[in-house]
Amino acid sequence: MKDKIKVLYIDDEDNNLSSFKASLRKDFNITTAMNGEEGLQLAREGDFQVVIADQRMPGMTGVEFFERLVKVKPDPIRILLTGYSDISSVIDAINRGEVYRFIDKPWNIEQIKNTIDTAADIYNIRRELKEKNDKLIKANTEMNQFVYSLSHDLRGPLMSISGVSKLAKMEINDPVAMEYFEMIDSATVKLDDFIYKMLDFYRSTKIDNKIVPVRFDEIIDQQLKAYQDKWDLEKIDFRINVEQETEFYSDESKIRVILNNLIGNAVKFQNDEVDPKKINLDIHVNNGFTKLRVSDNGIGIEEKHQTDIFKLFHRATQKNVGSGLGLYMVKESVDQIKGTIELKSKVNEGTVVEILLPNLKDRVN
Repeated sequence: MKDKIKVLYIDDEDNNLSSFKASLRKDFNITTAMNGEEGLQLAREGDFQVVIADQRMPGMTGVEFFERLVKVKPDPIRILLTGYSDISSVIDAINRGEVYRFIDKPWNIEQIKNTIDTAADIYNIRRELKEKNDKLIKANTEMNQFVYSLSHDLRGPLMSISGVSKLAKMEINDPVAMEYFEMIDSATVKLDDFIYKMLDFYRSTKIDNKIVPVRFDEIIDQQLKAYQDKWDLEKIDFRINVEQETEFYSDESKIRVILNNLIGNAVKFQNDEVDPKKINLDIHVNNGFTKLRVSDNGIGIEEKHQTDIFKLFHRATQKNVGSGLGLYMVKESVDQIKGTIELKSKVNEGTVVEILLPNLKDRVN
């Protein structure tokens, strides 16, 4: 059986209290008080969904009562009983007491019932939203802890395994054992790449923008060493052109996510039958925008996949590389820093991705 709505009613006239309680006790759980002070005490001790107060009471008016109630118990929905002559009190109630609505006197029983039912619905919806918001805050905190675990508790031991494997290969001459260690190295590289993708995924989708000055030449210099360590770039004609004439502000971590994934895709999806293999990175900063362009002569993307290419876990090729996260994270990062992205591709000819990013100087943290 559904619990009755709990209502607190404050009125200085005993007849009104008795009439209210007698008329509504079958439908609601009614508690009454003779004045504002008594009403505040009951509100502190009880859990009411709806509080109704008469405006004209000695010692403390309905507006004054609600103004104090908001500080004591802000959650209950507040209803003011007043006459037409008290329009200034109604305005005060809305502004100071945050009253949901007012009912003119003498009140109608059906009007009161409907108003209480609606007010209780609002109360329950607000409480449900608060509970869900609390759960989201908890989930976000747990996600932060999980990401910390990924970056420290998992990557640290993984790098140790990789280091020990490299040392072991320097000490052995057995071809079979060497093959096993190569398999270990391959597995650790794949796992580390997946962990790195998860960290990028979190940065691109869950963390708010942190707007800072961005120097693209510095970012590229830093990232290029990581690219050379991670991928075999010696067989690729990798050309970089950066032109930055003005200051540019954006979220540097999201720009790194964009560059890492676009260049990573260009490396992974090279065409083995093409020579020379090419990747071009062009960045031009001017007039409040940055135009970022990555092009390659790789295997390309079939037209039927191009509309879905930015969806989570979508793969546009049967080639056994990639997690289906890369372009999704690129699109998410671009969206979060208010940019636009366009992809053009032809099978066996290559892919071009063009991104336009606005200068977010007015949003500096």
